[in-house]
Amino acid sequence: MTIPFDIRSGHPGARPPMPPAARRVLIAIVAAGLFVFVVIPWLVSFATDWLWFRQLGFTTVYVTSLTWRIVLFFVGGLASYAVLAGNLRLAARRTGKSPTLYTQRASRELVDVSGLILRLSWIVPLVIAFVIGVYMAANWMTYVQAFHGARVGTADPLFGRDIGFYMFRLPALSDVLGIAVALVVLSLAVAGAVYVLRGQIPLGAHHGPADSGAEVHLATLAAVLALLFAAQLWIVNTSELLYSTTGPLVGASYTDVHVMLPGIRASAIAALVAIGLVIYGAVRGRALRWLAIAAILYAAVGIVGRGILPLAVQKLVVVPNELDRETPYLRYHIAATRAAWGLDKVQTRSLNGEATLTMADIKANAPTINNVRLWERDLLQQTFKQLQEIRTYYDFVSVNDDRYMINGDYRQVHLSVRELNTASLPTQTFINNRLTFTHGMGITMAPVNQVTDEGLPVLFIKDLPPASNVNITLTQPQIYYGQAAEQYVFVDTKQKEFDYPLGDKNIYASYTGSGGVPVGSFLRRALYAMQFGSLQIFFSDDIAGAARIMYHRNIMDRASTALPFLSFDGEPYIVVTDDGKLKWILDGYTASSGYPYSKSVQDIDYMRNSVKVTIDAFTGALTAYVVEPNDPVIRTYENIFPGIFHPMSAMPADIKRHMRYPGQLFRIQAALQATYHMDDPDAFYHREDQWQIPEPDDQRGEATPYMRHMIMRLPGEQKEEFIYMTPFTPRGKDNLAAWMVARMDGAHYGELRVYRFPTQSLVYGPKQIVNRINQDTDISRQVTLWDQRGSEVIRGELLVIPIEESLIYVQPLFLRASGGSIPEMKRVVVASGDRVVMGETLDQALDAMFGGGQAVGISGQGVDTAAAAVAPNATAAPPSATVASLVAQAQSHYDRAIAAQRAGDWAAYGKEIDSLGAVLTQLRSRRP
Repeated sequence: MTIPFDIRSGHPGARPPMPPAARRVLIAIVAAGLFVFVVIPWLVSFATDWLWFRQLGFTTVYVTSLTWRIVLFFVGGLASYAVLAGNLRLAARRTGKSPTLYTQRASRELVDVSGLILRLSWIVPLVIAFVIGVYMAANWMTYVQAFHGARVGTADPLFGRDIGFYMFRLPALSDVLGIAVALVVLSLAVAGAVYVLRGQIPLGAHHGPADSGAEVHLATLAAVLALLFAAQLWIVNTSELLYSTTGPLVGASYTDVHVMLPGIRASAIAALVAIGLVIYGAVRGRALRWLAIAAILYAAVGIVGRGILPLAVQKLVVVPNELDRETPYLRYHIAATRAAWGLDKVQTRSLNGEATLTMADIKANAPTINNVRLWERDLLQQTFKQLQEIRTYYDFVSVNDDRYMINGDYRQVHLSVRELNTASLPTQTFINNRLTFTHGMGITMAPVNQVTDEGLPVLFIKDLPPASNVNITLTQPQIYYGQAAEQYVFVDTKQKEFDYPLGDKNIYASYTGSGGVPVGSFLRRALYAMQFGSLQIFFSDDIAGAARIMYHRNIMDRASTALPFLSFDGEPYIVVTDDGKLKWILDGYTASSGYPYSKSVQDIDYMRNSVKVTIDAFTGALTAYVVEPNDPVIRTYENIFPGIFHPMSAMPADIKRHMRYPGQLFRIQAALQATYHMDDPDAFYHREDQWQIPEPDDQRGEATPYMRHMIMRLPGEQKEEFIYMTPFTPRGKDNLAAWMVARMDGAHYGELRVYRFPTQSLVYGPKQIVNRINQDTDISRQVTLWDQRGSEVIRGELLVIPIEESLIYVQPLFLRASGGSIPEMKRVVVASGDRVVMGETLDQALDAMFGGGQAVGISGQGVDTAAAAVAPNATAAPPSATVASLVAQAQSHYDRAIAAQRAGDWAAYGKEIDSLGAVLTQLRSRRP
């Protein structure tokens, strides 16, 4: 007896049919729900994205991306549906029998599942096809790169293919073959299940022979699967050996080349032999039996050739003689890693390491000394927040280094943008957040090495409206696009925009730029009201006419949305152009995980800083410049998105002058250079000369130690320049082995250079200098005195300053009142060779270290040592002061210090002691 199967309950039984009217109502409800909750939101998102990309001038990116996604979704989905549905329906209709299965009842009643299979024959393929279509659409860049991939011009050492094949085409081939294998396996599974349910493929010998048609169908699918396996093995698996980690390196090793590669190829041949066996079995009417034999043969070849033999050879042959066997492959690995990470272009210079610095050397390197970065960014940010935020709704998100010509001198400065923080507005309303408070205002600029008498930073640009006391002025200080601009705002509305506070009143203004998408019409207000879920956008009377909406205002989000195929360095920086405008610069990276034999860092084995992106802080205009035109990845993107990249020659000179070498890339390159400067396989294998970047100073809690921007004159060069620098110490030791720089100025931009000290000389490293500073009795006594007053002593960054062929170390000391938030610079420590000295200024410390009576002043001119030694808050004696007058001043300061001590006024006590020290220093300078 055959019982119908109730698909709703999963149990045998009659199922009453749904009335046609109810079915139509259900379909209408589902369709309406899809339209309201899926189609309309998608259309709204599509329209707003299109408007944004069009306003930005990047419609090529949007159209190309959308086109490829749609094409891949339908091509992948339809092909998958055709394969799965075709095989399932072919299995279901091959004979006139009704698909049945036995229940678990003792009577072994048959259950009719023909209705269930008929429904599943289109539901299951549809679901799987949808998933595959979505997957292929999401990975559209993989496929488009395969079509447009550029040649690298370098061949891999094993197969002789261009590296571009592995970077651009192999991922797509692997993807397509993997999807095809999955579809055939699923087809085998569902078709086999149908044949078993029909009884055409018996599960036991007593059920009779298998149906010949079913056998041929399954055998054909198995043959196709074997063919796909052979293609995967021959193309993909052999290529993936170039990323193997079997040996002591990344890339094909001795075992991979001599055992695993032949094993893979043998498996591919076994798969082709299996196809022949399956066809032979089908012809003989015993397809399933020969299919089993073919599967056993294929598995046996794979187990032996790709499992047992490689393991045995690696353990018994290679490991005991590893260096001898792996030497040629180590050479491949070293060369590939250096090429993939740009280390093959690193220039190496040798230093004698025995130079003894004099005051003449210090004066000859005045531009370096005049730009020693005493102020560090985190402490300066705290100071800016206290002194320059002006109002609670302003914020300084970060502080960056740059260089400018300041009144004729090449100076390193710190810059920080005063951005609007709407979360701190006292009243949170739609008008306040979206129409009135729309932008930040100006920047704060400070030289890296100057302090006031109070120990605070000197400010070149400050206050509201921004005021400058140097030759840099701001003509367009409004910040509509920045690091803190997360929310959408409306400009050019009927509501005046808050510009900046001025005393007890506020100054308002209207937007005069071209940024934002026009939103004054009824349709666009409705569109953006749906997009952002705000009815106030639709009903506001202020949003009309020429009103514009600004969104994607965060510069990182803006760049990532416009150029989604690039990754960006986490430290964007602001530039003041010659005409006083503010523009952000972002470093865009191209990367790949497909460079053969290369060392991988966070799943990336190739990286270039090929793109510099500028974003106007006022209009949001975004421009992408190609700075690495030979990079195959950026050439591929130029093929895919024609017209969106501009050549380096088109970059304005006032932007080009401020380009920086990106920090993230330099940190990776420096970490790799510590090992991969050894290009001899023997030395590399034994790690004979491995370096390391010095560990962070535990007292400072630094995450990226001893990597600093600075202005200096490199050894052998004639002119000072802006560079990024890091030192190296030998692995497991603290002395200095070398230092590495990335050059940034002019034609030298992007050059990497390493300066090596001779191995036989001892040059103190940062950790050793820190220990010497901590052991110095004068410094310890001063720090202890400050601590006893209840103040917090903050040790600044230990700066490694190359001078000629030697080094000096500089560390500023800051003092912060207990519970306070404004650090003040009080002392500067200088170390060179075996000596450590401390002065109230850098000039004084240098004079104490190298002597000569004349310290190097801020402008590079010599200044009197006595004047340089005047402590903060102290009154300097005139240069003509007699010894008697200085003694009188010393006695006066001492008496006032004692009086303050007895009164418990420790602030006054410290001030008088500082002044006393300054006078005593002048007395020492007047000794015969």
